[in-house]
Amino acid sequence: MPGDTTHLMLLRAPILTAPHAFTTRAGGVSVGEFRGLNLDDRQDDPRAVATNRERLAESLGFGADSFARLTQVHGTQVVTVTDSGVWEGDALVTGAPGLLLAIGTADCYPLLLQDEAAGVIGAAHAGWKGTLGRIAQATVQAMTALGAEPSRIRAAVGPGICSERYGVSAELAGQFRGAGLGEFVLDRPGQPHLDLAGANRAVLLDAGLSPANIWLSGRCSTESDFYSYRRDAGVTGRMWAVIGLTAGSGASA
Repeated sequence: MPGDTTHLMLLRAPILTAPHAFTTRAGGVSVGEFRGLNLDDRQDDPRAVATNRERLAESLGFGADSFARLTQVHGTQVVTVTDSGVWEGDALVTGAPGLLLAIGTADCYPLLLQDEAAGVIGAAHAGWKGTLGRIAQATVQAMTALGAEPSRIRAAVGPGICSERYGVSAELAGQFRGAGLGEFVLDRPGQPHLDLAGANRAVLLDAGLSPANIWLSGRCSTESDFYSYRRDAGVTGRMWAVIGLTAGSGASA
């Protein structure tokens, strides 16, 4: 199958040691509105998406059948997994090697987390609902149940819609203020805007992470390198944020 691009362009977080990536739209075989490395098959050609997923897995040293992923519902449910497959929720955690946890986004924020000493990883999908519901904190708690310690956990917040592009209703801004996240509501002429990256960082700090152990990509999903639901009026692809444990990794390794 001919491809638009040749090489994957994957973003890495310097604080994570586990195999991981935040994908861009470069390096895939999808065409048209989904041009590039689209990883969602709900609207695109499933054959193209399967090729894209295989390329991503291989780039990290995993097989295409290694993905543990979600039917995301913009909630706060965290699923603990020990095998590949598809679950419903908005975050995944595991201590099992050989898996790639995958989160799909196209403006919402992906979070990747790791406690290297415990051999525990997590991945979360944080749109405004998940951020407001403190899904980052719930993910840390689920990792702790597997033996992780918040003081050791490192978290990377990948590309998502930046505050400059994310105007919201006064009602939603009020919900963030009421939830103790009012400092991330930015007053702008015409309508308030939300800083979801900053809000998720604050939630991670509240969960016990050290400031030095939180990394923000600083990239906005409305840039041309990415898929953006808001920019493209709902007809667009999806990036994946993925993190895995290789065989032999973990607390006993």
